[in-house]
Amino acid sequence: MNLKFLLVSFFLVTQLNAQTIRDRWVEELDKVARPVLENLAQDQLKAQMPVELSAHIDNPDSRKQVAYLEAVGRTISGISPWLMSEGGSEKEITLREKYKQWTLAGIRNAVNPKAKDYLLWDGGQPLVDASFFALGLVRCPWIWENLDQETKAMTVAALNQSQHIVPVYSNWILFSAMIEAFYAQNELTYDPVRIEYGIREFTEHWSVGDGLFSDGNSFAMDYYNSYVIHPYLSAIVEVMSKKTRRYDKQTEKITEMGQRYAQIQERSIAPDGSYPLYGRSIVYRGGAFQHLADAALREKLPSSISPSQVRSALTAVLEKTLACPDTYNDQGWLNIGVCGYQPEIADFYITTGSLYLCANIFLPLGLNADHDFWTTQEEPWTSRKVFDGIDVPGDHALHK
Repeated sequence: MNLKFLLVSFFLVTQLNAQTIRDRWVEELDKVARPVLENLAQDQLKAQMPVELSAHIDNPDSRKQVAYLEAVGRTISGISPWLMSEGGSEKEITLREKYKQWTLAGIRNAVNPKAKDYLLWDGGQPLVDASFFALGLVRCPWIWENLDQETKAMTVAALNQSQHIVPVYSNWILFSAMIEAFYAQNELTYDPVRIEYGIREFTEHWSVGDGLFSDGNSFAMDYYNSYVIHPYLSAIVEVMSKKTRRYDKQTEKITEMGQRYAQIQERSIAPDGSYPLYGRSIVYRGGAFQHLADAALREKLPSSISPSQVRSALTAVLEKTLACPDTYNDQGWLNIGVCGYQPEIADFYITTGSLYLCANIFLPLGLNADHDFWTTQEEPWTSRKVFDGIDVPGDHALHK
């Protein structure tokens, strides 16, 4: 089959130039994030956000209380790099400025005990989502630089409420480490032991081979390497590399494993943008590819994957998971599901707030509009090539 013909056909089918694709991403980011951040900025999040609980919920009262922090932390972790980016259409530039102001005003309400939208920061699940919030601040130094001094002090006080929580012996140790990494990045007092613990356990004890980590002592076939482990480890060692060379060896390992896992993730996306639905938390939708999106943002993709084919693959996932009917309710909030409204898929800890981890598919919007990720010619991803009859290099495991 003629390769040139197939590639040209692919370009004609998509009919999307680079700017149109970026505009489409921004449009969908706005649909996901606007209800959360606009309402939070107006001190109306708790009043306006409906909280649906999984039918299998374990502790409804507690889960409902923390759902608002879930939505806020996860949304900010995903869109924060975009706030730092430049360029795009006039509409995007105007929208980004609006989101910057919403984010600053919203954070003030989230950490202000006198605000109606003061969030629940103390407890087990709040540790999880306080860490996503901290990850957002790590990814976007602009936010911290532009908060007023009173809000900065209240933010530290809110995050400090998690310090007495002993994390579960799993990916949760990275939640504690991420908050400490945020402190370290901003020259605040931090606990180096929590950071050491998170990095060492994963890199020295929980690496199971071929780019994957176990989630604690047991390996599970799920997307937690992407939801948490790889993105958190990458962010934490990046912060610490600016302070010490203590983690040079671990950074090299994390980078090498991350590139292999990016290959696996890219090959997991089917020609139509669907992907295997294994493991828990599958209702995080495109958040299942946070690692691939993060590797693109960090410009750490392996040489075997071009930025343009990652852009194409993630665009397909975005369309498959967010553009289908019943993704949003009548008020614009996310419904539980993967492709529409599918409440039975939800695990026992899922709430409406949990779903906003899907915002992390938008991480590449942190790359400026003139970056190669956005401007290079459209290229099909691996499975699209293969099932269009194109010959591609074989896949090989990472052996260490």
